[in-house]
Amino acid sequence: MSDYYELLGVSREAPEAEIKKAYRQLAVKYHPDKNPGNKEAEEKFKEVSHAYEILMDPEKRVQYDRFGEKAFQYGHGGFHFHDPYDIFSEVFANGFGGIFGDMFGFGGRSASAPRRGRDLEYDVKISFEEAVNGVSREIKVRRLEICSDCGGTGAKPGSGKTTCQTCGGSGQIRQSGGFFSIARTCDRCRGTGKVIKDRCASCSGDGRVEVSKKIKVDIPAGVDNGMRLRLESEGEAGINGGPAGDLYVAMHVEEHDLFKRHNYDVLVTLPVAFTRLVFGGTIEVDTVYGKAPLTLSAGTESGHVFTLKGQGVKRVDGRGKGDLIVRVEADVPKDLSAAQKKLLKEFEESLGEKSTAGAGNIAGKVRKLFK
Repeated sequence: MSDYYELLGVSREAPEAEIKKAYRQLAVKYHPDKNPGNKEAEEKFKEVSHAYEILMDPEKRVQYDRFGEKAFQYGHGGFHFHDPYDIFSEVFANGFGGIFGDMFGFGGRSASAPRRGRDLEYDVKISFEEAVNGVSREIKVRRLEICSDCGGTGAKPGSGKTTCQTCGGSGQIRQSGGFFSIARTCDRCRGTGKVIKDRCASCSGDGRVEVSKKIKVDIPAGVDNGMRLRLESEGEAGINGGPAGDLYVAMHVEEHDLFKRHNYDVLVTLPVAFTRLVFGGTIEVDTVYGKAPLTLSAGTESGHVFTLKGQGVKRVDGRGKGDLIVRVEADVPKDLSAAQKKLLKEFEESLGEKSTAGAGNIAGKVRKLFK
């Protein structure tokens, strides 16, 4: 997939008006009605429509700018997406479409044309550990599926559709307006040219029925809060033989008591006895995968940050893992005996001015990660 901005020929800072103008020009150029039988043009039309929908939606645009196309493969911003023909019709209906679209032949599709089913969305809550390691869940969704009794025709089994008497089967009614005529969609058959004499009792003539469906969702390791997982063709059934929509599963990851996530890195604050910071040594630190050793040098300051490579979250695209960022923090004892207090006081006095040396040397940018 090309960069959406390049696809529409606009800059990354382009305002909505410029994006809409660019889309209109390209959509007319590549519309299937203007390029009959040209599959390449049809695919291009779908691409520019998809790019337009994302860049014109503020939330989707932010997700795309941050994560690229992966935002919608795993749905960071994945969201509900519309049929490209519906986008086209909506844009031109608000501009120079309507009658002019019909006159020039690019106003949209007839009601009998195949239409893609709607995309669906489902929210799922998972724990921090499940997001890190991946998990399988079974969800239940309600969606429209092809009616099994009529096979999607909408007609009573054993019957069928008859030619619309109002439009004579053309799907359009023409009205003269002086030196030109205007065609409008037939109200009776809604542009199909056919009418159902006896409607199917199961779907009331719609051709689809609402059902409850259990679907297994394999959530990959590394997903983050707000990401969407796209399940192809698990949305609502299409109309007139059109393809089914997709199902987007939105991730809601619960916070962890110990760990905090920053992209694919994991942040953790580790309390360490101040004597251990003074003398150094090897300690164990909790990671998202278990325990790992951490070696402290003698004289390590409270607030010092260590990086354990590859101990962070696995990347969704499979390209390695993030890191574990460990900030050690002096664990100051609160209940000291009189003898212990006396020893510490003597120790502080023996240091003199050195006791305050090095205060405030922790990098500000590291502090921000733990806020």
